[in-house]
Parts: sequence; structure tokens; C-alpha cells
Amino acid sequence: MTDADAADHGRAAFERRAWADAYAAWSTAAATLPLGLDDLESFSLTAELVGRYHEATDLLAAAHQEALRQGDVARAAYDAFWLGFKLIHHGEFARGGGWVARAAGLIHEPELDCPAQGYVLLPGALQALDSGDAPASYEAFTRAGEIAARFGDRDLATLARLGRGTSLVAMGERDRGVAYLDEAMVAVTAGEVIPIVAGIVYCATIEACQQLFDLGRAQEWTAALARWCETQPDLVPFRGRCLLYRAELMQLHGAWDDANREVERAYIRLSEPPPEPAVGAAFYQQAELHRLRGAFDPAEGAYRQASQWGRPPEPGLALLRLAQGDAPSGMAMIRRALDEAMDPALRMRLLDAAVELCLALGDVQGARAAADELAAGADAIRAPLLRAMADRARGAVTLATGDAHAALGLLRRAWTTWLGLEAPYEAARTRVLIAEACRAAGDEMSAGLELQAARVTFADLRATPELQRVDRLLGRATGSNTGAADRSVTDGLSARELEVLRLVAAGMTNRAIAEALVISEKTVARHVANIFTKLDLSTRSAATAYAYEHGLQSTT
Repeated sequence: MTDADAADHGRAAFERRAWADAYAAWSTAAATLPLGLDDLESFSLTAELVGRYHEATDLLAAAHQEALRQGDVARAAYDAFWLGFKLIHHGEFARGGGWVARAAGLIHEPELDCPAQGYVLLPGALQALDSGDAPASYEAFTRAGEIAARFGDRDLATLARLGRGTSLVAMGERDRGVAYLDEAMVAVTAGEVIPIVAGIVYCATIEACQQLFDLGRAQEWTAALARWCETQPDLVPFRGRCLLYRAELMQLHGAWDDANREVERAYIRLSEPPPEPAVGAAFYQQAELHRLRGAFDPAEGAYRQASQWGRPPEPGLALLRLAQGDAPSGMAMIRRALDEAMDPALRMRLLDAAVELCLALGDVQGARAAADELAAGADAIRAPLLRAMADRARGAVTLATGDAHAALGLLRRAWTTWLGLEAPYEAARTRVLIAEACRAAGDEMSAGLELQAARVTFADLRATPELQRVDRLLGRATGSNTGAADRSVTDGLSARELEVLRLVAAGMTNRAIAEALVISEKTVARHVANIFTKLDLSTRSAATAYAYEHGLQSTT
């Protein structure tokens, strides 16, 4: 293949969205041939899509210079904007801001009338939104949309719709905002925009749905994002976030093992250079899965990692403290987090945790205040997920005041909503409260039935802390989480396999285990494979969680 043929092959592969093929072909062509402006821009986009971020920025800078050389100032400004926008996204704020300023200067000096006029409005609009000035953000996005309409620029029009939608949501105009988000998604699913714009819109829309506790839309667009990623096997950006969104939904729906696998895959993707800040969200999600199954030490470590990456560890870490018997520390964390919370969705989750912690500390008045604010949020947002949280919180507070009959009405409504959302863990937790209300009302038989039903769900999920709580309420001893291992979970493991499992749970690699046990690394790998098979596990983190759930971890 000649270099000219390679360039043609790169163009054809680019049209097919075969990104790795296009990247290889253009790399061959660029080794000896000077690429034209169109090819430089396409090569840059391709490099970004296969994860070659630094090479992509260098190519886009070269495209910018080529546009200037040709006297195409409008196109040079367009390339400068995108270069700045991408640098800012990856945390290079000084360089990124400089390139955006260059783009603005290029179009303002000769007063060019071009689409770049709209693009350079976007960073300022996003900054206004992040600083809490949603009306100013909406105005800037609207102006960008008007410029997009004048030039027929679909990418800019779609980004402007996305911006208007998120601004309206921040202003409390939920229905209008969601309509804009849906309209932006139509352009994406119809294939009307470049892949980078498509990925931005997918992720921002799904995150907006999470802010609104709009589970139906979040599930629909997450599935669409997964299909979009599957049609482009070589795609690197956005795949990690897609896996993370899927994991969050899997956790809600009780597929915890699947969720753990998706989180691990997401972490690998998000950690690839340059790592994305969403790595913190992956650590938080992993910590939650560990906490729910009683693997408290791994959960602690993952929450700390999440914090290091900028993801607040609350409310999960506060709830971990509660599970460890240190409710005062957990409550102090929640109070401080509530004082700082700017994100409405995070505030709702903090309030939910505050109710639980206040009641554990006997602070019924504090629990009622948190539950009332949570209920007000549910009334404003009108999302079933948030309504279920609010009803359960108010039911728990009402039960604590001694009105079991009123509590039952709220709790049964919450339970029904959780069932409709296909959230088995949350439904089972609500049934435990229903059981306590039945017991307070003198109906011991119904209390027992509710507890037994909840126990089945917790056992199926291997939700050890809640399982132990239910057994205590049933008057049944279950053994300590940190005591001797239950023979029923170790009969299938040999003494050596149990020893290897303990070392895996301690975070040791196969090589370190081999050195500790004075055996070959290959033998360790065989033991690990046997452990996975016998315990029906597939990852080291799942094995670690299993060890902590069943008291199999090392106590030395």
C-alpha cells in the first residue's frame, strides 16, 4: 500500500467508524506525506477516539496552524475552540483557556460571522452553570443555539440544546429542561453529530437524569449509550462512564456481582492515561458494594480512594461508620457534608442517610427535620425513586414517635414503590421497618413474616450486615462477621485454598502470595482459579468481599 493509498484507506475507515483501522492508516500516511487540513482534523478526532489523547491535541494544533496558513480564519478558530475545550475537560485549564481565548480573538478581530462565535460561548456558559448562575448559563446557551440555527451547525445546535436543558433543570424547571435533553438525544441517536459531541450528550443527559432521580430515562439512555459503544469496538472515551452507569443500575436492581464486574472494567477504562476524574466515582461505587456485603475494610479503602480523586465519600462512608458502631462520627460527617452540599441530588441522599443516623442516635427531632426536607424534595422533583426514599424516611420517623399504624401506611407505600422500581435490597430494607411497625402494633405473626421475606432477599444478595440485623430481630444468633469462619462456606475449599483466599483478601498479588507460602506463582494461580470456581466468583475484589462477609479474612 502506498502512502497515498493509506490516506484513502484512512478516510474510508473513518467513514465506517472503524477508528483503529483509520488511525493505523493515517499514521502510515503521515509518516511521509503532509496531510491536508481535512485529514489532519479527522486524524486528530480518530486519535482521540482510540485513546491517543496527547497525539490528538498535537494533530489538532497542527490543523489549526494549517487553517491559518490557508487563510481560513473561521476554521482556525473552530479548531482552536475544540483544542481548548478538550484540554479543559482533561484538567489542563491554563492551556485550555488560552486556546479558547485564541479562538475568541480570531473571530472578534475581523468580526467574522461564523459558527465559532457560538462555540466560544460554551465554556463561559458552563462556568456560569457550575458557579450556580443558571439563568446566565441559559442565556449564553440560547445565544449559541441561535448562531447554530443561522449556520445549520448540528453539533453546536445539539450542544446548545443540552446546555439549555441542564440550565433549566438547575433552575427548577424540570419539564422544560428534560424536553431539551430529549431533543438533544434525538440528534445523537439519529447519528447527526460527531462522536465527541455524541459522547458528551450521552453522559451529560444520563447525569442529569440521575440528578432528577429519573430512573426510567437513566435506564433508557444508558442502554442507548451501551449500544452506541458496542457499534464502535475501538472507542475508548465514554466507555468507562457507560460501564459505571450500568453498574449503578445493576446495583439498584440487585445484580451486585454483575455490578462489581462492571465497576472493575470501568476503573480500568477510566484509569487509562490521561485518567479521568470519574475514577473517583468508580472507587465510590466499589466501596458501596463492599459496604453492603459487610466487607468493611475494603470499603474503607475504596471510600478513601474516591475522596483522593475528588468524589465526596458521603453518604457511604458515614453509613459505614454506622455499621461499624460509630454513629456519632457518621453523623458528624453527614452534618458537615449537608452544610457544604451544592448538588441537589447529593443533598437528597445525604438527608436519607441523616434520617437513619439520627434515629440510631435517638435524635427523633433531627430525623424528622431531615425527613421533611427529603419529602419536600420529592414533592418538587416528582420522581418515584425519591418518593420511595421520602416515604420510607417519614415512615421510620413516625414509627420512632410511637405511631405504628401511621408508619405502616407510609412504609407500605414505600415498599410498593421500591418493588415497582425493581430494587430488591431497598424493598427488603423497607420490609424490616414494616416488621418493626407490625411488632410495635402487637402483630408479632405479621412481623415474623415480613422479616422472613426480607431475610430471603438479603441472603440471596449476600447482604451480610442486613442479614445479621434480621436474624437478631428474629431472635437468632448468626455469629460475628469478624469471628471464626462458618463451616458451610469453607467445606468446598482445601486448607491451602482457604489460606490463599485469606491472602487475596489481604490485597496480596499472586507473586507475593507465592513468596509468602513458598510455592510457585503458577500454583497460586491454580488455587485462585479453584477458589473462583468453588465459590462461584470471577474477580479478586469479589473474593475479598466474600472473605470479609463470611469471616474468612486473616485476623493477623
